[in-house]
Amino acid sequence: MMERNIILSDPLLEPFLPAIRRRQEKSAIRELEFTNRKRRLSDVFNNHLYFGLHRTEEGWVFREWAPHATAIYLIGETNGWERREAFRLKPLAGGVWELRLPAEALWHGMLYKLWIEWEGGAGERIPAYVRRVVQDDMTKLFTAQVWEPEKGYEWKYPKAPAIKHPLIYEAHVGMCMENRRVSTFNEFRAYILPRIAELGYNTIQLMGIQEHPYYGSFGYQVSSFYAVSSRFGTPEDLKRLVDEAHGFGIGVVMDLVHSHAVKNEAEGLGNFAGDYSQYFYPGERGTHKLWNSRCFDYGKEEVIAFLLSNCKYWLEEFRFDGFRFDGVTSMMYWDHGVGRDFTEYKFYYDGNQDEDAITYLTLANKLCHEIDPTMITIAEDMSGMPGLAYPIEKGGMGFDFRMSMGVPDYWIKLVKEKRDEDWHVGDMFYELTNKRREEHTISYAESHDQAMVGDKTLFFRLVDKEVYTSMSVFDHSLVIDRGIALHKMIRLLTVATAGDGYLNFMGNEFGHPEWIDFPREGNNWSYEHARRQWSLADDPNLRFRFLNAFDKAMIALAGGEGFFEPAPEPVVRDNGQQVLMFRRGRYLFVFNFNPSASFSDYRFEAEAGKYVSVLDSDALCFGGFGRIDDGQEHFTLFEGGKNLLSLYIPARMAFVLERVIE
Repeated sequence: MMERNIILSDPLLEPFLPAIRRRQEKSAIRELEFTNRKRRLSDVFNNHLYFGLHRTEEGWVFREWAPHATAIYLIGETNGWERREAFRLKPLAGGVWELRLPAEALWHGMLYKLWIEWEGGAGERIPAYVRRVVQDDMTKLFTAQVWEPEKGYEWKYPKAPAIKHPLIYEAHVGMCMENRRVSTFNEFRAYILPRIAELGYNTIQLMGIQEHPYYGSFGYQVSSFYAVSSRFGTPEDLKRLVDEAHGFGIGVVMDLVHSHAVKNEAEGLGNFAGDYSQYFYPGERGTHKLWNSRCFDYGKEEVIAFLLSNCKYWLEEFRFDGFRFDGVTSMMYWDHGVGRDFTEYKFYYDGNQDEDAITYLTLANKLCHEIDPTMITIAEDMSGMPGLAYPIEKGGMGFDFRMSMGVPDYWIKLVKEKRDEDWHVGDMFYELTNKRREEHTISYAESHDQAMVGDKTLFFRLVDKEVYTSMSVFDHSLVIDRGIALHKMIRLLTVATAGDGYLNFMGNEFGHPEWIDFPREGNNWSYEHARRQWSLADDPNLRFRFLNAFDKAMIALAGGEGFFEPAPEPVVRDNGQQVLMFRRGRYLFVFNFNPSASFSDYRFEAEAGKYVSVLDSDALCFGGFGRIDDGQEHFTLFEGGKNLLSLYIPARMAFVLERVIE
């Protein structure tokens, strides 16, 4: 049986085989219910083609699912925002309502809403499947907009090649420019996309794409799941951005939020037609108290259809190359994993799991890969659920990758709590390589969450206030020297020990200072920290450019053929001297975290051969001190029955040697 595959990969799961089998059976039965064995999942879920507003040869057709409604009207600019009989929807079976209108009744760019009545109440609502929502600058209210341009976007480039090892540049369009305002898709495409291509990343992960009423939510409080956030531009603008990224050979992954929804009723699904549980779990389970949002009912057929069709819509309409599923931990556990330490396997199978959500995620992965076998899915899970990024046919849930969320947590804790002299390289190597070998993972040195209000970016934490006074190339500061050295070493060690990919948040590659803070009442609606200061990296008189140059060289190395294929193998873990070495394929990684001691003749056993330098964090072009000769060739010496290599390893630096076979 297929669940036996996952047991073979991890025998410690044997006691939990009944729970694993039950979950597999549940998803298989659910799939059969939807497909009736005759069709694929991807052929079944087309809600976006049926619901919402569509132009037809006869005119317009609009449909909405609202089982508790007693009357629905389309109101807008076409009828003076009045409830008129000609714009009243007719009830169909299954709680579906329909309206057919002549071609002249609506037009591109027209504003509209729904007026929904139910027993005991009524109110204006925005359609659940709406594809375009705009906000009034004066009232700040959101309104649906007819979006049917005469000429759609014409795609120019083929999709990017399949992404086997993602080198991800995580980006937020709204804060991508240096201006103190919301930036646009077109600005990102024109100014930021070339930067990403120049750095060598093969994947862009876009945040905040789905419409969200509160800009400060970073895009994680979604109201309209099928609508591109209009604050960044039009759907065609987004398509052009994705298309031109493909022109650079870069894949584009969308941050997909299916873990919860904003509570708003006027803009969102919170109380769509007099029923708080139309889309969400009833009672307390329908509310995420920590996030102040609503939790989808993953056991309801109409909700699954809404969400799976949403996956298909974004893949096909915008040609995204994958999804990063947000908040997977919150989905999988009834308590959302809040305040829990998943230290034992029993915590994954103790009845606290929402198996309907697990079924949904399994079906979503299968549907997405049916639509596009080359696309990738990435799970944001901090619990370590076994099988999350394991093939469905082998007993897993089908994600291609999972985020190594413990890595940035480890780094920030180390930097905040321990003196440099107390950094333990053995612990370091264990924490960075402690991954489920059978599952693909993506590592990152710092999370965008760690830089939100009340915290700092990693570089700012390393150098603090000296970032304002001592980053000039003409100044000398021991604090800045330390910060630059450790920033490079931390990032290199993170990518060098990564399982299968690496992620960096926009601007952090050059040590972006301070923190992220979106405009809100508490900061007087300021954009000061909701932007990226590229001028820091571009100024030849500032040392930020060295970090940017190092990131480019590091990504070029990681993007080389076969970099991620072999797992890291420890060579030296010298905790006393704080020297760490490991090999990965043909590369030997050498790190000296000792803040003061350099070693002139550090001898160790190595594979026989010649070694040449391919990356040196201490090189002058990366803001280092140039303490080693990168042109020097290193040869092993056979002595005492062993092949020994002798290296000069300066303090607080790292370099990579490539074993050359001649």
